[in-house]
Amino acid sequence: MPAHGPEEEDKPCRACSDFKTWAKAQNKTTLNPPNKMAPAKATDCPLDKDELGRSTWGFLHSMASYYPDKPTRREAEDMSKFFNIFSKFYPCEPCALDFQEDIKKNPPRTDSKDHLAKWLCERHNTVNLKLGKPLFDCSKIHERWRDGWKDGSCD
Repeated sequence: MPAHGPEEEDKPCRACSDFKTWAKAQNKTTLNPPNKMAPAKATDCPLDKDELGRSTWGFLHSMASYYPDKPTRREAEDMSKFFNIFSKFYPCEPCALDFQEDIKKNPPRTDSKDHLAKWLCERHNTVNLKLGKPLFDCSKIHERWRDGWKDGSCD
């Protein structure tokens, strides 16, 4: 990630925080007086950390599930490069640095759709474990991200 000047050090990073934390850091409140409903967050606001994460994982998993069964050498190289470059420019710097370290230890497996999708699922589960979130059953990745659930609930 690019180096930040001293004035940027204390500035809250919306992509690194959930909305409530970011809003508090901006000296704003998301709470209303008792008996009043909180206003809905506008849908055209910048993504917070949680929204960015969900959107990113959705994009990456979908991309992996539509990757070729038998990629060419060039496609496999390009996909490996993509993940390495992606990890350098992800907007949440702590997340980016963590992902960079993870893929150094566990390089992208780009020799097939199934290997790439499983590799990505394992990377996602590594993050979920750190965040105390449930782990995903990696045997169901294509059902979740390409084909739809076998029970027909996505039809």
